[in-house]
Amino acid sequence: MTLNQLKYAIAISKENSLNDAAKKLFISQPSLTGAMHALEDEIGFDIFIRSKNGISLTVKGTEFIGYAKSVVEQYDILDAKFISKTNVKRHFSVSMQHYSFAVKAFIELVNEYGYDEYEFEVHETKTHEIISNVKNQKSELGILFLNDFNSKVLKKVISEAGLEFTPLFDCGIYVYISKTNPLAVQKLETGEPVTFDELDDYPNLSFDQGEYNSAYFAEEVMSTHQYKQIIRANDRATMLNLAKGVNGYTLCSGILCGDLNGGDYCALKLDTDEKMTIGYISRKASIMSEIALKYIEKISMYRDKVLA
Repeated sequence: MTLNQLKYAIAISKENSLNDAAKKLFISQPSLTGAMHALEDEIGFDIFIRSKNGISLTVKGTEFIGYAKSVVEQYDILDAKFISKTNVKRHFSVSMQHYSFAVKAFIELVNEYGYDEYEFEVHETKTHEIISNVKNQKSELGILFLNDFNSKVLKKVISEAGLEFTPLFDCGIYVYISKTNPLAVQKLETGEPVTFDELDDYPNLSFDQGEYNSAYFAEEVMSTHQYKQIIRANDRATMLNLAKGVNGYTLCSGILCGDLNGGDYCALKLDTDEKMTIGYISRKASIMSEIALKYIEKISMYRDKVLA
């Protein structure tokens, strides 16, 4: 296995075409094809599926390309620092469930490190995609929650992907709701917790998980509760609009970031003893980058903002 073969495989995965990849690499298509066949013979599995419609990655190929990108990136950094003396930007990517505090920590990280040395990616996405992104090294870290209900299933999925979950802090369960909602007006005045019976008059808002739309992959706790009204959405902006427009609510950690979502929303304590554990997933036995450790440090600081 050579560095050039890894670069060739990455180029093909980007272009989804041997011909286009060969043009980008300034080599002939037969040479590229031969290099890929030699690499696949050496590693013992097919990286690509070849068809009349083009080139696509196999399941194992997707994982292989993730590792290949990491190797090539580290080589480029070594070359830039010690040989060519050029400035090659490093890359940091994190995937997360839809947590405003995780986005806020990412913003703080970007502002601290700047753009001279790093390129950044953030993916607010579905639970299964978070696991897939970290497995395939599209992201170095993934931020999600576990609780008594989903822990056994998700830990199995996480472990089978070659990853591990590290807890950061525990949270109670809160109802995230617009301050104009009649229930919010009432509870902000009395300070009493919200019961599920009181929530029956309002639609529950939850993030759609696509083909993995089971209770175990839900981003919201209490996912097995029989809600009388429910609306599924794909992004946080839509959730905020629904919370105002139809007096909807969602269940959350209670950590508020008013400077991102605005001050028109509040978190009301739900009348339950349930807890959720916020943490991160990473590759087993991996050595995390300096910037990943800094991000973990920043997100850990939000334990001080967990509501009692």
